[in-house]
Parts: sequence; C-alpha cells; structure tokens
Amino acid sequence: MPDSPDAKLAVLIDADNVQPGIADDLLAEIAKYGVASVKRAYGDWTSDRLKGWKAALPKHAIRPVQQFANTAGKNATDSAMIIDAMDLLYTSRFDGFCIVSSDSDFTGLASRLREAAVTVYGFGERKTPESLRAACDRFIFLDVLRTPSEPAPDESPSSVGRMPMKELRSDNRLVALIRGGIAAESDDDGWANLSSVRNHIGKQATGTDFDPRNWGYGKLVELVNAIGLFEVRHDAQKVLLRDQKPVSTAKATASGRSAPAKKAAATRKSPAKKS
Repeated sequence: MPDSPDAKLAVLIDADNVQPGIADDLLAEIAKYGVASVKRAYGDWTSDRLKGWKAALPKHAIRPVQQFANTAGKNATDSAMIIDAMDLLYTSRFDGFCIVSSDSDFTGLASRLREAAVTVYGFGERKTPESLRAACDRFIFLDVLRTPSEPAPDESPSSVGRMPMKELRSDNRLVALIRGGIAAESDDDGWANLSSVRNHIGKQATGTDFDPRNWGYGKLVELVNAIGLFEVRHDAQKVLLRDQKPVSTAKATASGRSAPAKKAAATRKSPAKKS
C-alpha cells in the first residue's frame, strides 16, 4: 500500500477513548502517510474527563465536535464520528481516513470506507479487538508512538521493549512472513531486496500490518538481524536478505542428489554378500 506525502487525509479522533498525551506523536506519525486536511476530535467537551484534550486541540488545530452523552452507558461519540466520516467520504476529497480509537464499534465504518477505495489507517491500543484491526488497511499501535519518557496506559513495559531472539524465533507468524517475503522476491542465489520483501509482507499482513516497532525495533533490518535466522548484506544503496534455512539444505544436496538418493546409490554400488 503506497503512502504519498500529498495524500489528503481525514483524521477522526475518539477523544473519549484515546489519551491526550499521544497527540504530538500521533500527528507526527500521520504526517508520514499524507496531509491531515481535516482533524476532528469527538466527545462531550462539557465533561472534565476531556480537559487534557482541551489543551491539545489548539496546538494541533484539531476541531472539537461536541456530542452530549444523552443516555448513560451509551457512547454517542461513535455515531457522530460515523456520520461525519460518511459525509466526508461523499465529498470525494480524501485519499484516506485515520480512525483513532480502540473501539470495535468502528469496524463497520472501516470496512465501508475501504469498499469506497480509500485507505484506512487505524490507531489504537493493543487491546483493540482484532475485528477493527483487520478492517483497516494499516493499524498502528499507539504505544509504539510514545516517547520513552511517556508511559503507556494499560500497557506492560515489555510491550514496547525490544523482544529477545528467543521470543522472536518463537513467533511463528513473524518468521513465516519474513521467510515468505524472501522466497517470493529472491533471485536465483536466494537474495531478496529488503524493500521488496517489506512490500510483499505488507500485502500479506493486513490490519496490524507489518510494523517492526510492534516487536520493539525501529527498522525492519534491525528486526531481521535480531531474529538471527537470515543473512543480511549491504550492497551499495540496497539491503539484501537471504534465508539461512535453504543454505543447509543446499549443502546437503550439493551434488544434485538428496541424502536418501545418495544412500540408495551407495547401496547399489556395494557388492552383494555371498551366502
């Protein structure tokens, strides 16, 4: 999924569901994917619960959208965000939407926006239900955006730390995605361009996408090195990857025959024992 610096994005924030301390890092991340032409935050601004957001709104030119909590226990913010999103969609002015919430109630909205051929970026906590994460083209966990000095609410410290080699190797899906990407993009010698592997993996890993920061690493090459199952080679302006697994297989079949075939050949060459 290509990101364009000129893409026009609509940013819709569920202020009832997201901490205001993430605002700086959130907008900086969104800037990587395009221009936030519309920035709106939804909630009951008469409530003291959103006083933290009130300070962040003017700093980032985010327009507050008032939604009274008419019924206790019901989140009226969801409906307001969904209605606004559809109104903005019908203007045909936007290339993508950023839904900032961990609420699964926005799953249907994300799916509908994608049906209209616009890109949907989701931002939320790791507790976000899989349904919403999978409905987005790309879903970014908010804890990977936070600066080290900023604690993540409801997140364990290990969730943003670098995972060690043992844990990385035990993540079968992670290893399979990288291996699959290398296999699909490799040349005759088994080497694959890092950027090609990244693009291939991005097509396979929907929703949460393939973000090395989810494992505590800033770049894909750092994550690949940490796993220790792949060779990394820097070639001029390119970074190349190769799976170490086929190497051992190649050594076993260096003569062009498999080990069982070699054994069978040796048996045929051995003289038969006389009785």
